[in-house]
Amino acid sequence: MEEKKQLLLAEDDELLASLLSYRLQKGGYEVSHMRDGKEVKEHLAENTPDIIVSDIMMPYFSGIELIDFVRNELGSKIPIIIISSAGNEENVLTAFELGANDFISKPVSPTELLVRVARELKKV
Repeated sequence: MEEKKQLLLAEDDELLASLLSYRLQKGGYEVSHMRDGKEVKEHLAENTPDIIVSDIMMPYFSGIELIDFVRNELGSKIPIIIISSAGNEENVLTAFELGANDFISKPVSPTELLVRVARELKKV
């Protein structure tokens, strides 16, 4: 039996996080949900997920800072998908410049997220 892929979901909106976690788990992923950037950093100090899905706007540590942390401090190539209602062009460009692999504007379709996660993991 194939081992489940580890997915880190960084999202402070509890309702959205529950919906996405449920759909991702049904899609065969093991989901670790973090509510803020501080929890994400602590988690990444001890765990290496296969993929990260992160909101841009989070308490303590934004999704933009998370990309920078993963790419530059950890030196990791873990695929990162950013989701955000703050889908302004500047945030999108900054996310991609720092090394995000994909960007989805809210409202997020759980099915679309599942497809994009699978697509990014096939590239690894």
